[in-house]
Amino acid sequence: MQPPESEPLMRLVLDTSLFTNPDTARQFGANVGQALATFLRLAEKVVDRARFFMPPSIYAELQNFLDDAPPPRFEIYVALQAPNRYANQVPGFLLYELIDEIRTRINRGLRVAEGAVRDAHAEKIDEKIDRTITRLREKYREALRAGLLDSREDVDLILLALELNAALVSSDRGVVQWAEKMGVRIVHPELLRAILDDLCAGRDGGQ
Repeated sequence: MQPPESEPLMRLVLDTSLFTNPDTARQFGANVGQALATFLRLAEKVVDRARFFMPPSIYAELQNFLDDAPPPRFEIYVALQAPNRYANQVPGFLLYELIDEIRTRINRGLRVAEGAVRDAHAEKIDEKIDRTITRLREKYREALRAGLLDSREDVDLILLALELNAALVSSDRGVVQWAEKMGVRIVHPELLRAILDDLCAGRDGGQ
């Protein structure tokens, strides 16, 4: 049974973090593969109520976390679509240049900080120095990269959601913050399983 015309299809743009972040993936399965399989079973049941999208760059990223390639039916229920990076209201190529520059500067600063630690302890290089650098890297990344768009994949997610007038599903704090600034609707990833279950129940109840 088709949903009433007054009930529009949900459009959701999916981030890798939905399946790789333990806090959000556990609602679907114990590992990335199981989480993906469970999601696809639910996506099949709500095909008349929701549409799912993923940029190809995010799809490539997702494959790095899987032991095997995603099942072919993934592309039946999740449309792989790149954003039109030049036709969006927010020019995509400007964001790309900005992100590349920010990331280059962050990494350069990180190397400078590491060099400073090593120089200060040039006479005492041992495991203690390595632990110091590890802590420095963690704090440096938290201070400079948390809440920041720092990859082209992040930009693809936001631009595609803008282009499709879709909601974004991501647990990446930087992606979510920038999406909100651009007026993109957000669906909290930890609630997606419950949302899909509700859609399934609504479909079953209407048949």
